[in-house]
Amino acid sequence: MSAGTPTPTGTLRVRLDLRYDGTGFAGWATQPGLRTVQGTLEEALTTVLRLPAPARLTVAGRTDAGVHARGQVAHLDVPREAWAALPGRSDRAPGEALVARLAGVLGRGAHPRGAGDVVVWRAAPAPAGFDARFSAVARRYAYRIADSPGTRDPLRRHDVLWHGRPLDVAAMDLAAQWLLGEHDFAAYCKPREGATTIRTLQVLRWERVPEADGGLVVATVRADAFCHSMVRALVGASLAVGEGRRPVDWPAAVLAAGRRDPAVAVAPAHGLTLEEVAYPPDAELAARAAQARNVRTAARPAPRARAGSRWQPGTMTEPAEDTPATSPDLQWPGEGDTRPALQGGHARGAGGRRPHRGGVLPAGARPAARPEPHRARAHRGPHARRAARGGGAGGLGRSRGGRPVP
Repeated sequence: MSAGTPTPTGTLRVRLDLRYDGTGFAGWATQPGLRTVQGTLEEALTTVLRLPAPARLTVAGRTDAGVHARGQVAHLDVPREAWAALPGRSDRAPGEALVARLAGVLGRGAHPRGAGDVVVWRAAPAPAGFDARFSAVARRYAYRIADSPGTRDPLRRHDVLWHGRPLDVAAMDLAAQWLLGEHDFAAYCKPREGATTIRTLQVLRWERVPEADGGLVVATVRADAFCHSMVRALVGASLAVGEGRRPVDWPAAVLAAGRRDPAVAVAPAHGLTLEEVAYPPDAELAARAAQARNVRTAARPAPRARAGSRWQPGTMTEPAEDTPATSPDLQWPGEGDTRPALQGGHARGAGGRRPHRGGVLPAGARPAARPEPHRARAHRGPHARRAARGGGAGGLGRSRGGRPVP
């Protein structure tokens, strides 16, 4: 096996697909004296497999305390004899036997009986070259918000943020489009020594789901990988736009600054769920793992708002000043489009136009006027002053030291 993660001799690499409610866990990673998903699962695996040494898991996404997972993936290397012995006298496959035995161990002592807060629902031998972490090509998260009394469901209070103000979802979605692409997301990440903050944000979309599904405001966030607190910081910046405390171009201005902005509050963890981890075809797993291990050191420049500039939402590039507005490379608001155009720094309301995600400016249509670039001290209304002190709405806040609460 290539990519620097060879399977030890006499062992079999096993892929585990799992789900968990993060409420009762101090995150994924093992921590002394704390209950974590990794620690709980490794202890159960060691017991079920009767291993002489503790099991060691590699995971696709190391979630923070309180974050949930519906599509988490992990792997471990199991002695072949232990794998073959799992069915015992039954006619079940080893993977089925492992899932059944783990359910019994993980559900022990749960209330109601057997309903544990972590579930392994599939276990199977992994393809050659598979690495749960480095072979992944994307992780997809969802962040769910109830922004009105009618959308607050007590049965979902552990995975939905109850927000105190109605949100302008169109403005949030428009602001999100300017963050897509490969960039250094240092402004939205908690720094870790020796770790890169360059990521490719593939999808950041805000929408309100139908009332039949709860009427929630939901963010879909997908990237090749995420740095620490990145998703929740992006959500925090979006909330500031949705409340009207910041203009639509503010999240992009924060990104361009390249450093943590104290005005960006990190959204509470419980609204976030890891929904899916995507992998390439089996034949490309090892090559993908090798590629992912290469530390990225450069990225395309982040967008910088400039009065009168013509932006391409979603591509994060600006055309040359002499590029004609009718160029097929441009993506501008046009007749009949459905995405909100900028107007004075904010998205237009119901019935307003939206800039193209793709396509050409129709003949005779004019591009929407770009707002003046946002400057941190230009907005000093009561909401801005409150945000600067760390008192945002919807549960966002600061520690006494002025840093965002994780």
